[in-house]
Amino acid sequence: MSTQVKVDPAVATMGPTERVEKIKARFLATTPEICAERAKLITESYKETEGRPMSIRRAKALEKILLGMSVYIDDDELIVGNQCSMPRSAPIYPEFSCEWVEAELDRLAKRTADVFLISEDVKKTLREDVFPYWKGKTNHEIATALMKQEAIDAGNAVAYTVGNYYFNGVGHISANYGKVMSEGLNAVIAEAEAAKEKFDYADAHQMKSLHFLESTIIANKAVIAFANRFADEAERLAAAEKDAARKTELLEIARICRKVPAQPAETFREAVQAFWFVHLVIQIESNGHSISPMRFDQYCYPFYKASKNTMSDEQAQELLDLLWLKFNGLNKVRDENSTMAFAGYPMFMNIIVGGVDREGKDATNELSLMLLQCAANTKLYAPSLSIRVHEGTPDVLYLKAAEVSRMGLGVPAYFNDRTIIPALLSRGLTLEDARDYGIIGCVEPQVGGKTEGWHDAAFFNMAKIVELTLNNGYDKRTDMQVGLKTGDITEMKSFDDVMAAYAKQMEYFVGLMCHSDNMVDLAHGENVPLPFLSSLVEDCIGRGKSLQEGGAIYNFSGPQGVGVANAGDALTAIKKLCFDEKVISLPELKEILDKDFEGAENIRQMLVNRAPKYGNDDDYADEIAVESANIYCREVNKYRNPRGGQFQPGLYPASANVPFGAVVGATPDGRKSGTPLADGVSPIGGADISGPTATVNSVAKLDHEVTSNGTLLNQKFHPNAVKGEEGLRNLINVTETYFKNGGFHVQYNVIDRNTLLEAQENPEDFRGLVVRVAGYSAFFTALDKSLQDDIISRTEQVF
Repeated sequence: MSTQVKVDPAVATMGPTERVEKIKARFLATTPEICAERAKLITESYKETEGRPMSIRRAKALEKILLGMSVYIDDDELIVGNQCSMPRSAPIYPEFSCEWVEAELDRLAKRTADVFLISEDVKKTLREDVFPYWKGKTNHEIATALMKQEAIDAGNAVAYTVGNYYFNGVGHISANYGKVMSEGLNAVIAEAEAAKEKFDYADAHQMKSLHFLESTIIANKAVIAFANRFADEAERLAAAEKDAARKTELLEIARICRKVPAQPAETFREAVQAFWFVHLVIQIESNGHSISPMRFDQYCYPFYKASKNTMSDEQAQELLDLLWLKFNGLNKVRDENSTMAFAGYPMFMNIIVGGVDREGKDATNELSLMLLQCAANTKLYAPSLSIRVHEGTPDVLYLKAAEVSRMGLGVPAYFNDRTIIPALLSRGLTLEDARDYGIIGCVEPQVGGKTEGWHDAAFFNMAKIVELTLNNGYDKRTDMQVGLKTGDITEMKSFDDVMAAYAKQMEYFVGLMCHSDNMVDLAHGENVPLPFLSSLVEDCIGRGKSLQEGGAIYNFSGPQGVGVANAGDALTAIKKLCFDEKVISLPELKEILDKDFEGAENIRQMLVNRAPKYGNDDDYADEIAVESANIYCREVNKYRNPRGGQFQPGLYPASANVPFGAVVGATPDGRKSGTPLADGVSPIGGADISGPTATVNSVAKLDHEVTSNGTLLNQKFHPNAVKGEEGLRNLINVTETYFKNGGFHVQYNVIDRNTLLEAQENPEDFRGLVVRVAGYSAFFTALDKSLQDDIISRTEQVF
């Protein structure tokens, strides 16, 4: 059903209430800690269920966690539900991996990014009651045992990393939140009970399906019981509450938690609370990140309309702002290496507004604008907020988005329906489902409630492939022959020889990466099925399969290439300077690169300034960058996953461009050894000297439909560039130029370099400074200095 309405912009002009400001102040004053409750409870449950089917063990573990963990309701809260025993803290998920936790336990409070406090009691609990049980049983260890040695060696050389799901849950999904709002979890339980009738207990293969269906029933009943625990707590607090207004609020919380998510919601507040319970429990069941609400403005809109006569716009905005604060309270601890790639406590939860509905009509409504206002009111880093843009996007939404961009929070990110819908159609989605896409995590499109996308399946180091090509497959950092022997670069007679060697190395390493992904995928299917999440994704119940076994309608695996600009510009420099102009020979270039330009700064400057650069609408450089990316994409497209789905490439880094650069030697684009790679499909910082329109014209030459797992373009503007009505129109115009030429995504940092430098020097004065990192925003002062430097170095555009 279309939600096409005429929207009054005044609906999204209410600022934050006193309640919102008080809860936000508490959040900012809280340092994240490690909580051991979940780890202890799941370990106890696994001991109790030894020998039972894994799906049942997983459901019983979730039940034990939800019935045994601490529940609390903070002062002033209207939406309730906590992840840990303390606000803003992170649980431990030992079933996925815990070797790194044990090794890093005493360093968590001393890290340079994403610091977590941890008490001695928590350390003792983990070391004595948790870690010993999991030796040899974690999903990480099981996946490692499935991999061939060459793939492990290539990962150690950081030609790629599959660390995301290798150490953690998968995440990167959107459940059918709307179904829970409109039907309730009791309906999901009834659906699973009915599905059991289709399977035969006498068939050994079908017994696995029956175990899975029983696990979804256990899990959903546990979630209902979890909600009732908050009703009990609200009633307990209300009985002791002296303030009449707060007592009324607590009793209303109790009423709502008794009703949802078990039963259908009827009001906006009930719908928001039902949503939060589902979102929270998915995050408790697994530590996969990028659990994304996606099209909240669409599936929640009927409940907003139903409450219009009993709820003011200010009350509705406050409720949404409070939900925003709840998002920021979710947290995750990562290992030290992953923290370098995902710094800033990100959870990558993406909410997207606008776009078209399933019939192709504009879907903008009041909630679309109010969700943008949430970002303006809270000024925090979560959730990732996005906007879908199409030919008929109304001015009121486009301008509101540009106004929020101008605030410097790095949101919203802009996504192009004109490119993404055809890209999803090419991957087998129906037209209605393609139109109904949302964004997962950074930039990954999928249709919610039907997809196991395995987005972020791996990061692939394209610049490392250039380095290995120049060194005949030998990796100097690890002193190993990790790649193919594709020929001595100093003996190559043409640029075609160089590109042929690059393509062979790419073919070899993409194959190893996809093998590694598939082994991790197999391990998840066998060892860590997720019964609650699976019950809210079609057609897991109908097929009698968990998500991890292929129960979803659509199944993909999406690894992304990192360093497009570096690979392209490096190859461009070789063609231009070694073969076309012959100002430096390949043997001379290789010798200089081996020495990291020591004593040859003049040559480095020639590589930087004389060779054309991607990002300036120069076909010479752009065509080589496009081909270097296409080679990667063609190889990825060859592979399929164990769930019966296809691999699909993306081109974005999160913030992996910094740690990836740390393991790549000097490259022919003039980049020195160990320095960051370019982020996403953005040009190298400082190389895009022809203005923002030239930059987007270059990036639009990439095949954004083939890279259907997503591409990411970062642009940074000085605040003066977007001042006034003209500034907003300029921002919209450059977005439209990019999108009309086939661009996929763009996001804007609106901040000046001096502010960032001052924040680096005086972090205590800038604790609330939010910046766009890659496909997510973060507190600038929570980032490692190397990532801060990378953000500072990005080209500051003006119109």
